[in-house]
Amino acid sequence: MAATQFLCFGEFLLYKGGNSYSINSCEMIEAFYNIRTDIDKLKYASHITKIINDVTCENQNTYKVMQLYLNTLYMISETDKDLSLINSVFKLRLMSLIGFRPNIDDCKDCKTKENLTYFSFKDSSFKCDVCAKQDKGAIEISETTKDAIRYIILANAKKIFSFEVPKETIKELEIVSKIYLNEKLEKEYKI
Repeated sequence: MAATQFLCFGEFLLYKGGNSYSINSCEMIEAFYNIRTDIDKLKYASHITKIINDVTCENQNTYKVMQLYLNTLYMISETDKDLSLINSVFKLRLMSLIGFRPNIDDCKDCKTKENLTYFSFKDSSFKCDVCAKQDKGAIEISETTKDAIRYIILANAKKIFSFEVPKETIKELEIVSKIYLNEKLEKEYKI
């Protein structure tokens, strides 16, 4: 029973009977116990679990999504990293993994690589100062936020949480990741 609790990661031996699966045996690998002892950590873990449930289906190969989910749960459970930052990193990386990777290389409209100080939700892209003026769905972001978004999308899966940013950048990342996820999944997720 312990291995089947909420937020437990385990190895399961299943057998298929008709249209459903039954558990033959299971072994708990990680319980993420520290999440159970902190209401804020539990709130964020429940939030990301809801998102994961909405973007995955049974019998689908979701190895990279599972890896992100487990790494995120580990960060929530075992570190004192800002929970808003962890949540933002999770959302941006997840969107990239499930097919909503934003264009982070150049301005979507004019293809310049200079002055990319806006993020467009309409075009899922960075935009330059000039092109952003014609895009009502673009918000201005700092250079640090732009670099953080690039890092989150491009970094090795095991290292996506290994960076620090100032509080202002965490706020910007929180806004970008929340709006981006809600628009792409066409659902409002609240913590």
